[in-house]
Amino acid sequence: MSHLNKSILLIDDEPQIIKLLETILRKDGFNQIFSALTVAEARSIITNKNPDIVVLDIMLPDGDGFSFINEIKRFRDIPVLFLTARGEADDRVLGLGLGADDYIVKPFMPRELALRIKAILKRTYSHGIEKKQAIINLPACIINLNKAEVIKGNETIQLTAKEHAILSMLYENLNSIITLDSLCQAAWDDNSYGYENTLMVHIRHIREKIEEIPSKPVSLVTVRGLGYKLVV
Repeated sequence: MSHLNKSILLIDDEPQIIKLLETILRKDGFNQIFSALTVAEARSIITNKNPDIVVLDIMLPDGDGFSFINEIKRFRDIPVLFLTARGEADDRVLGLGLGADDYIVKPFMPRELALRIKAILKRTYSHGIEKKQAIINLPACIINLNKAEVIKGNETIQLTAKEHAILSMLYENLNSIITLDSLCQAAWDDNSYGYENTLMVHIRHIREKIEEIPSKPVSLVTVRGLGYKLVV
């Protein structure tokens, strides 16, 4: 689940901001970090180093981030996160409309930045189930993870984002026990501490959607003291 081995390119014209970002990210476990103070430097790094994600400021001495993201997208389909002092709604809409994966306004919370980067890397580089036909045939229903829906008789029931994350983790480990910690991390990333009770609520809701008798589950079963498993 970790993407700490991915490389990050930081583009900002303020050296002290670059230093702060590097400190934050290295403390969070990232060790492949490139930095650029100008568009020209960034262009060279993207060409020669192939970073996995770009953190991009808008105001740069030899160009602007809005123009440069278009250039980046011509190089590669690489995720871009804007980190900028420009917090106007129009700028945010423009940035996201140009293909940015996220938009954070300075000043920012260090922990939030690291979590947002990890979330983007996870979405972009976790190929697992998205690349195969994620159809699960259970006694009471059919789960289509690609569409995030459950087909139960003549009824189609939508899965929530958290239910989808939990079922995806269980699907990747069919018939195997998954711990509470692993399921919490699948649903809440690194912010998962203390979510065990909330996880149990989501498990109950999933059972209501996928089991014939939710109080007597045969597909999403509890392994007492260890966790849960999806039995197929």
